[in-house]
Amino acid sequence: MPGIVPALALLSALLSAAATIFIRQGLRGYGPFTGFWINLVVGSVCLWVAVLFTGGLGRPTPTALGLFVLAGLIGTVAGRLLRFIAIETVGASITGAFMNVTPLVSSGLAILLLGEHVTIPILIGTLVIVGGATLLSAGGRSLGVRPAHLLLPILSATCFGIVAILRKIGLSGMGPVPGAAVNVTTALVAFTGFLVASGQSRAMLCQGRSLIHFLAAGVTENLSVFLVILALSLGTVTVVAPLTNATPIFVIILSLMFLRGIEALNARVIGGSLLIVVGAVLITALGGR
Repeated sequence: MPGIVPALALLSALLSAAATIFIRQGLRGYGPFTGFWINLVVGSVCLWVAVLFTGGLGRPTPTALGLFVLAGLIGTVAGRLLRFIAIETVGASITGAFMNVTPLVSSGLAILLLGEHVTIPILIGTLVIVGGATLLSAGGRSLGVRPAHLLLPILSATCFGIVAILRKIGLSGMGPVPGAAVNVTTALVAFTGFLVASGQSRAMLCQGRSLIHFLAAGVTENLSVFLVILALSLGTVTVVAPLTNATPIFVIILSLMFLRGIEALNARVIGGSLLIVVGAVLITALGGR
């Protein structure tokens, strides 16, 4: 069983990277609200089918249900929507790299809320992430990205960092499959209500290649989230998180393969991305030592 946890985490990272590429392609024809809504519909359908084939909801505790609902609002509505907007605004590679600020947020919350201690690897990892973010920002500016726009992926990563703690606690009272289903369905209901109330119902319409790309992104994105939850249920955060931090590397490779002529890369963007990956691994793999 220990060997399957790293495999699940790495597969989750690859699927998350693939979703980023699909989203970038879909955004060529439609806006982020459309892509995000389709993403949630696909996720909800797939996960509830999975619930039916894996024994149903079980007997979740009220606390666990509440935590996964909250995770859906913070991580899926806020975090994932900001990620869609960031991909459209600053590009797939830069967004993918900044997603690795997530373990910094998670570690900080664990120190504040769970009584964990600050260690040398956490301090070094933080400095490396800051250095990588600075280099990434410089590389982005040379490609025409405004520094203020970098707040979009940073805020998205912050939401995901908060949710990592919520999900880990929630798994003590609810299975990973129904937990993921509740998470995504909460987001779908909340975001659909927002679109209807704000008079933006047309955002729920899509066709052509963008629809295909958004559907593919929905499958890969939500399968990635499910695999992370499954990996956390079988292993520890310190094993799972460092491997999921490989996502930006996969994004860069896939961008070079599939986004030629759509998205530009330079040495600073690649170097900054790699530094953020290294810093995230230091925090998640060695932070407790």
